[in-house]
Amino acid sequence: MSRDYRVARELRKDSGGQNINEKELDIMRYTISGKNIEVTDGLRNAVTDKLGKLERYFTPETEIIVTLSVEKERQKIEVTIPVKGNIIRSEQVSNDMYVSIDLVEEVIERQLRKYKNKIVEKHQGGANFRKEFIEKEVDDDDEVKIIRTKHFGIKPMYPEDACVQMELLGHNFFVFCNAESDEVNVVYKRKGNTYGLIEPEF
Repeated sequence: MSRDYRVARELRKDSGGQNINEKELDIMRYTISGKNIEVTDGLRNAVTDKLGKLERYFTPETEIIVTLSVEKERQKIEVTIPVKGNIIRSEQVSNDMYVSIDLVEEVIERQLRKYKNKIVEKHQGGANFRKEFIEKEVDDDDEVKIIRTKHFGIKPMYPEDACVQMELLGHNFFVFCNAESDEVNVVYKRKGNTYGLIEPEF
């Protein structure tokens, strides 16, 4: 079950020794859900404590969507952060959910530092980022280089036929016009000799 909540990190003791909120802090909103796993208080606290390090980059209204899932020995965390003009996403898998949580925060931080100049441009995601992060100089920002453009015609076909064509070409994905919807779709290879279908929404 998903739970959308704000986590108050600053507490003070009242005269009776109880923890009470000193103020509602400027922190991000977390939506945490579990698949084949109970989201315990321990896991929830681990997520918010670790991902709380990202608050230095994002404004308070930013939402962090977290999905924890277990499949056999694979314990996976998926983190999605919608920002204006972009979606920041990362997932990590290990045999320990707490390890996965630690790893995913580090990956997102690297993504932010690496592509900072691309994702905080005014016409893209600048509105979701703190002023300090936007104004900070980043030395390791990578330039996105498109070194080749390929043109090819697409014709209507069914997704199953597109998968066959993809296999014949030896590709991992294939762009085609879906004969059922008359829209451009993409099929791609997944693990276990299965396929995925991407249907864009505008």
